[in-house]
Amino acid sequence: MTSEQALSRLAALCSRGEQAESDLRDKLRRWQVAPAEAEDIIRRLKDEKFLSDERYAHAFVRDKVRFNGWGRIKIAHALRQKHIDSQWIEQALVDEVDEAAYHDTLLHLMQGKLRSVSSREPQAARAALLRFAASRGFESDLCYRCLDEVWHAHNQPGDE
Repeated sequence: MTSEQALSRLAALCSRGEQAESDLRDKLRRWQVAPAEAEDIIRRLKDEKFLSDERYAHAFVRDKVRFNGWGRIKIAHALRQKHIDSQWIEQALVDEVDEAAYHDTLLHLMQGKLRSVSSREPQAARAALLRFAASRGFESDLCYRCLDEVWHAHNQPGDE
């Protein structure tokens, strides 16, 4: 594949959705584009505003919170795996995570999980809910707050 073909394919890919620079570099390596040419392609994509790790971080955070129900810890880890600069990660998490919606997302996830663990002994069920929330990447203080809310609502006899 020529350098111009690679540039054209990557520009088209970036036009369809935000891409991480590290993912594009991996594609260029797989396509066996020479390192110097790959650097030139990446530079041109940035200069022409096709590629921005800052925009990618914002889109990634927005999508993972809204559609995947991921917490900040899991999102930050995934972005670090893609070699996104920590300043972009932190800024995207601040800009894109609405606290009330984030809290409600975890509550909803834990309520759904409670249905599958409610038959267990209470302490085991609570532990399962905490492990579940932590595996989704939510912060421990929020996990405990939501656990208390979900547990309290679940164990209301109805006439209190």
